[in-house]
Amino acid sequence: MALSSDNIHGFILAVSSSVFIGSSFIVKKKGLLKSGETGTRAGMGGHAYLYEPLWWAGMIAMILGEVANFAAYAFAPAILVTPLGALSIIFSAVLAHFILKERLHIFGVLGCVLCVVGSTTIVLHAPHEKNIESVKEVWHLATEPGFLVYTGIALILVVVLIFRFEPKYGQSHMIVYVLICSLMGSLTVMAVKALAIALKLTFEGMNQFRYFQTWLFTTFVICCCIMQVNYLNKALDTFNTSVVSPVYYVMFTILTILASMIMFKNWDAQSGSQIATEICGFVTILSGTFLLHRTIDMGKIPTSRPESPTSPTEPNPQPNTTS
Repeated sequence: MALSSDNIHGFILAVSSSVFIGSSFIVKKKGLLKSGETGTRAGMGGHAYLYEPLWWAGMIAMILGEVANFAAYAFAPAILVTPLGALSIIFSAVLAHFILKERLHIFGVLGCVLCVVGSTTIVLHAPHEKNIESVKEVWHLATEPGFLVYTGIALILVVVLIFRFEPKYGQSHMIVYVLICSLMGSLTVMAVKALAIALKLTFEGMNQFRYFQTWLFTTFVICCCIMQVNYLNKALDTFNTSVVSPVYYVMFTILTILASMIMFKNWDAQSGSQIATEICGFVTILSGTFLLHRTIDMGKIPTSRPESPTSPTEPNPQPNTTS
């Protein structure tokens, strides 16, 4: 299946975003380690890293990555752009192996390979997106009954989770925070895509900021991003990052693709075999992501080890088999 020029542009931008974001974690960590040698470490509440050029270089790389990811949505469908976010995990893991000497276990390598295979499968079978000539067209898609129902269900679930479940179960059940972030994230991506299209058309000479819809999408993006950051920080502060990250990635990606399918009807012009191939590619990426995260600490040597109740110089006692 031939890739459209817009899909190619979106793919390049999405991969560039992953390169920048993945490398930003390594550069920032190098800056944090360097600043910790001369001042109070960030983990101890220090802010010496703010004077470290390496840390700022990492921040700039992350900003560039987010900008590239934002631009990718203007060209390619969410079903192509969103799963490619897993590539940032690969770049981060590989760079950590060579630069930070954080050993990448063989299962981690396999996880990286699975992510690449899954991404390639999705890219080669991604649906072509129809040309949109005005932000009003996006608004029309967003106000169709199908997407209004999805939006209503998502917002109701978020409200129930925040006011009913979060006070009782937020500190004990990670899924509460992750589901809030994922539901809002799926709506955020749709608004981000609308805003990205508006900016793209504006740069091409068709000013979209004269329409109130563009400002509504902008306001929605800002509010949703603030909410997502708030609850994602709660999840990361309460639970293990190696568990939060893959679960959030899986739920966010599934809900985002579902929202995109409902709003933009990306799969309407595709055959059953093409859709099945994309789903297989997506499942492959999820498998690689989980494998990479679950084996991230396998190459590390434990700092402490409990002593065996049996002296190391004495043979282990054999169980008495006589009756």
